[in-house]
Amino acid sequence: MITLSNKVYVDVLAEFSKDGLLIPKEITWEDGRKYEITRVKDKRRAASTRAGGVGERYTCVVDGKEIFLFYEDNNMWFMERAEA
Repeated sequence: MITLSNKVYVDVLAEFSKDGLLIPKEITWEDGRKYEITRVKDKRRAASTRAGGVGERYTCVVDGKEIFLFYEDNNMWFMERAEA
């Protein structure tokens, strides 16, 4: 049995506001599908309990659903893989 990691590194299109805030705008999932982030509800330093890793956790709205997007100290973005 092969166990896949729950951490999925993703490409993120983001912008910096005039105030210096990093704002994610779009996620590209590992299969190439793109998802627009319609709203960022919260940003805080947090750990991913399902995938491991620590960074800035963005609570985002994508397709009407709330998701977590993490920005690690190594300047890489990741998400938690949904459990099968």
